[in-house]
Amino acid sequence: MTRRLAAEFFGTFWLVFGGCGAAIFAAAFPSLGIGFAGVALAFGLTVLTMVYAVGGISGGHFNPAVTLGLAVGGRFAWKDVVVYWIAQVFGAVAAAAALYAIATGKPGFQPGGFASNGFGDLSPGGYSMGAAFLCEVIMTAGFLLVILGATSRHAPPGFAGIAIGLALTLIHLVSIPVTNTSVNPARSTGAAIFASTGAMGQLWLFWLAPLIGGALGALIWRYVIDPGTTAADPGEGD
Repeated sequence: MTRRLAAEFFGTFWLVFGGCGAAIFAAAFPSLGIGFAGVALAFGLTVLTMVYAVGGISGGHFNPAVTLGLAVGGRFAWKDVVVYWIAQVFGAVAAAAALYAIATGKPGFQPGGFASNGFGDLSPGGYSMGAAFLCEVIMTAGFLLVILGATSRHAPPGFAGIAIGLALTLIHLVSIPVTNTSVNPARSTGAAIFASTGAMGQLWLFWLAPLIGGALGALIWRYVIDPGTTAADPGEGD
């Protein structure tokens, strides 16, 4: 179990450090030209690379909503859900702290949103709480459908990481303007801690909506799309 939790910690660290780091540093310089598309790709690449790096150890969740969805889908042991969540949140907070330490090395740095998620005044496009909630539920449900399908026994072996990474890129391309894209409560928690915009007050939505979406996507997969599939989670063994 120690190795599995370490893999989840470092995988989530990489996701937040790479994805939020691209938003905080590279996207802040228009001359680099990465914009929303570059940030979306950065998040997708973090998951793609870590799925192949440590997915064979822990299952490559890096996200409490994914862990919950896999448990609902019969791919993960319920008894291990909470400890996975703890490892993921610690990894996200550690990555956000590292980003903050780097960012404060520039004179005059102001954290602002610090790549955090939000609705209303904290939404990049000014979208309402209801719109943000619906977007996060749908995006996370879709993410779980891709994960469960790409890792099922019916999928071509060896390509799951690519499908999952591209799915997360697509999710960001759609939802960055709405919520700055969460679909991951750990990622949202790490960024909100260091933001100076009141993001912590809206963090509840970015736990509740992804968890609902993750469970919903798993239920759709398990009982509608592919009934009876119970392929073992890659990280089931220690």
